[in-house]
Amino acid sequence: MRSRYSAYVFNLWDYLTLTWHSSTCPTDFEGSEVIQWLGLKVIKSYHDDALNEAFVEFVARYKDPANHGRADKIHELSRFVHEHERLVYIDGIFLK
Repeated sequence: MRSRYSAYVFNLWDYLTLTWHSSTCPTDFEGSEVIQWLGLKVIKSYHDDALNEAFVEFVARYKDPANHGRADKIHELSRFVHEHERLVYIDGIFLK
């Protein structure tokens, strides 16, 4: 999770693509480069052995010029699954 956050901070789109499940990965990250990331707080993470999935709850703070530079946050429960012997992001649920 932290490495994916860092990839957003430094606009490392190739890394994000490699760590995203092939069935849900966007084809383009247009517009993402203007986001100013302010911080990441991982709240909890756990692995579900029965489902062979991992979950990470986090809050990421950012500023978006489209929002007049006001700070905002993403609070998400991300789900990771195995693909090609690697754990990759597949989807997430936005939390309040």
